[in-house]
Amino acid sequence: MKIRRKYYGLLFGLLVSIIMSLIMSFVLTYINIGWQPHFFMIWLRAFGISFAVALPVSLIIVPVIRKLLDKITY
Repeated sequence: MKIRRKYYGLLFGLLVSIIMSLIMSFVLTYINIGWQPHFFMIWLRAFGISFAVALPVSLIIVPVIRKLLDKITY
């Protein structure tokens, strides 16, 4: 399945947000509470919150960083 190039930025931000939120929320949940019976439920809640923050941030920041890098690289 191919997706149109115009959706590249949106998909990039979405995938980065999902992966980073999953990893970071898992690690920080484990550091804060350790392994316990309801770990996965607590982790999924933390993931939902982190993803809700990460998605809009990545959709705003990625284009800004891309433009900055276009200016300073050759």
